[in-house]
Amino acid sequence: MDNNVVLTARGITMTFPGVKALEKVDFTLRKGEIHALMGENGAGKSTLIKCLTGINDFEAGEIHVDGISGPVKNHSTKDAQEVGISTVYQEVNLCPNLSVAENLFIGREPMTKFHTVDRKSYVKRAQKIMDELGISVDVTQNLENYSLAIQQMVAIARAVDMECKVLILDEPTSSLDDEEVEKLFTLMRSLRDKGVGIVFVTHFLEQVYAVCDRITVLRDGQLVGEFPIAELPRVKLVAAMMGKNLDDLAEIQKESTADVSKNPLEISAKGLSHTGTIKPFDLDIHKGEVVGVAGLLGSGRSEMARAIYGADRASTGTLSVDGKEVRIGQPIDAMNLGMGMLPDDRKAEGIIADLSVRENIILALQAKKGMFKKLSRAKQEEIAARYIDLVQIKTADQETLVKQLSGGNQQKVILARWLATDPDFLILDEPTRGIDVGTKSEIQKMIVKLAGEGKSILFISSEIAEMLRTCNRMAIMRDGQKVGELDHDLTQENVMKAIAGGGETHE
Repeated sequence: MDNNVVLTARGITMTFPGVKALEKVDFTLRKGEIHALMGENGAGKSTLIKCLTGINDFEAGEIHVDGISGPVKNHSTKDAQEVGISTVYQEVNLCPNLSVAENLFIGREPMTKFHTVDRKSYVKRAQKIMDELGISVDVTQNLENYSLAIQQMVAIARAVDMECKVLILDEPTSSLDDEEVEKLFTLMRSLRDKGVGIVFVTHFLEQVYAVCDRITVLRDGQLVGEFPIAELPRVKLVAAMMGKNLDDLAEIQKESTADVSKNPLEISAKGLSHTGTIKPFDLDIHKGEVVGVAGLLGSGRSEMARAIYGADRASTGTLSVDGKEVRIGQPIDAMNLGMGMLPDDRKAEGIIADLSVRENIILALQAKKGMFKKLSRAKQEEIAARYIDLVQIKTADQETLVKQLSGGNQQKVILARWLATDPDFLILDEPTRGIDVGTKSEIQKMIVKLAGEGKSILFISSEIAEMLRTCNRMAIMRDGQKVGELDHDLTQENVMKAIAGGGETHE
């Protein structure tokens, strides 16, 4: 093993029911480098990580780690940690009912000479770790008291504190704002300078080029190649991931230029609020219109959507749907009014992991019909087949458990669920977060297509560029308050100025 190499994987092969997840994949990580692992959903990125970390028992191939003679065969994440491999996964996997300090030291608590947990010691050490990382938290507070972004940073801090040789970050920035991302990048560069090898999985191309030294691309479970960052321009990276050239940007821009401002109103919120989360706001959405919601993490984007949909019952204000004032006490009321909502946390609020793709797709439609009007099995299969094809869900068959699908395909299943109800108004909260560039493009085109069919869409995204490609207008959120709208001169610069409070907004 080369002295400069910290980890190698050779010929890794892994099969799931009906799907070849990895086929003879090689991967090399050098000491003191940040190495991007890229590919579409279903390309095999998460599967390879799980093979490296002992979650998946792969069928063929070998893994070698610097300083350990012979192949390493991890049977658990504990085994992986013992050989110097620490991982932070896309979905935060900590214990919300425990304190920040307890989460940092689960399974490795410092002990007193009386063999009891040395709480004073680990609280002090935990606070020191968080302070060094610039994360302002009280480590004695329960993790559930903090935002998803802070929880993600705690997970990263836990991995970093294990003095790992290899740090695997699987979509660590998906819940972080720009400032937090930069803090993470500063930390990553610092660890790289100390000789740690970092595997960085992300779907944000600009982040790859901001922080990475090398890129490995997977496609359909196979290795496409390994490239120094300087030798792989963005266009070539996308082509390598997709297996074809991708030029959907102009197409989407061209399709989304329709003037819908004179169309009848589908949704009209006046003074709507929810105590403790979002201040009173007004928002009108016309039929066939895509309205984006822009703002920093925690600005109230999701809270606006939840107040409209009834996931959080409105404290003040009125809501009209198709010209009629309505009262929404719970989401089923919204569904019966022709609404659908794809939530931002697909793991907690979207998929039902132990149900099949078919069962997940027909869930909302069955809920609308009620328990006494059960869809026949044949009808369920017909609906599932139609939307698997329409949304291009990659699955062995419709009876595959949804938890066996890649993250992006799980997202497509939730989208299919709502499309099956034929909604007039669709709320999409971060529908492309944590999914590959190709699937993002498909979802963006579908948003434009649905609007063209007269459906109204509220589109929340952290990526301003994708909202610029799809939205007719944008609502600007700041500190739990709608501070304005942009309905012309929609440029990234103008949106950023409005979010920061330095630009003109037009109510």
